[in-house]
Amino acid sequence: MLDARFFQEDSAELEKALQRRNADPALIQRLNELAKSRKHLIQRTETLKAQRNKASQEIAQLKAKAKSNPSVATEAERRISEMKEVGDQIKALDTELAQVEDQLSYESYRIPNIPHSSVPDGISSAANVEVRKWGSSPTFEFEPKDHIALGERLGVLDFERASKLSGARFALYFGAGAALERALIQFMLDLHTREHGYQEVIPPFLVNRDTMTGTGQLPKFEQDLFKTGVEERELFLVPTAEVPLTNIFSNEILEPGRLPVYFTAYSPCFRSEAGSYGKDTRGLIRQHQFQKVELVKFVEPEKSYDELEAMVKNAERVLQLLELPYRVMLLCSGDMGFGAAKTYDLEVWLPAQRAYREISSCSNCEDFQARRAKIRFRQEAQGKPRFAHTLNGSGLAAGRTFIAILENFQDKEGNIQIPKVLHRYLEGAPGFSRRGAELWILAKS
Repeated sequence: MLDARFFQEDSAELEKALQRRNADPALIQRLNELAKSRKHLIQRTETLKAQRNKASQEIAQLKAKAKSNPSVATEAERRISEMKEVGDQIKALDTELAQVEDQLSYESYRIPNIPHSSVPDGISSAANVEVRKWGSSPTFEFEPKDHIALGERLGVLDFERASKLSGARFALYFGAGAALERALIQFMLDLHTREHGYQEVIPPFLVNRDTMTGTGQLPKFEQDLFKTGVEERELFLVPTAEVPLTNIFSNEILEPGRLPVYFTAYSPCFRSEAGSYGKDTRGLIRQHQFQKVELVKFVEPEKSYDELEAMVKNAERVLQLLELPYRVMLLCSGDMGFGAAKTYDLEVWLPAQRAYREISSCSNCEDFQARRAKIRFRQEAQGKPRFAHTLNGSGLAAGRTFIAILENFQDKEGNIQIPKVLHRYLEGAPGFSRRGAELWILAKS
């Protein structure tokens, strides 16, 4: 949610920002009409109220004169009658103004965040800017297989049976596959809590409507969410742990010295992927259910962009320790998420696709979510509460990391070499074999 000044005073700045976000021109026109209507109603109401106040003084004077000059009483009664009509007009205008402000409030929850000045303009991912690369993509003396073929040959992935259970875009992990994904999650949580300063949280995976509204999933993206209900109780399955983590401090004022706060959590993530039909329909890339380790920060506004850079480094460190080649992309204004003011994507190299694919997004939402969720802080004991800045990022998406390991570390027989940093999590686990100092998942002969 944006500062009310954008609707009350700086509608031109808001229009310019929405054009950068490639917002629907009809929305911009609607906002302009509502803002102009609001301003006009306020001016009319204030004029009439000033007129009524002035008349009230005149009526008091006329009543005083009427005590010694009864003929003045008639004028006083006439003025009183006129002011009753003015009062009725004011009441009608106040009602109309309240309706316009309700409409503005409703629309404000559907308006995306304003891009930071450092965000490049653009309408699609084609305008994203590569910031840096790390690592070299592997070279193979054979045609590398994709994670679907590898996973099925190894017996660690089964999409057909998952479809029998739940329909399309679900997966079953077996044996070494299940162990590898679990190890990835544990490794990521250990890294972020022990080296990067995040506090681990196990949040609810079902949340209410207010919680979804606080981070921006509602009301605009309700069609993308899975929800359930028992009798009158409505709950949504989380699309990311960002939702419960960010709302931990909703409707609270954090006392001086409490910021910054860093949280990390593992969660299953549930998404309907509405509008993505035909995209990545095979494999683990775009699932209705997947696992992810999330990073969330609450920080002072003056420090939020330094904190964003640090968060990106935290996510990068996961890929570096796993020895997976990747690149960092600065997203353009038209490719960012709804609540973001600035976003970096980390894209990992997938040999079978011969392309970099997103594995993490790290965003500074500034005070956009904090306004919706009413997350405030004080810098001084008696200071005026201010809205915190919130940041979120994937640290990382476990399924896509699983894909990257299978595809980057395969050999021509379809065996998978396990990155060294994961050995301590998988040593002795069923399905893994030693080849000297290396740990492998071996394909069935």
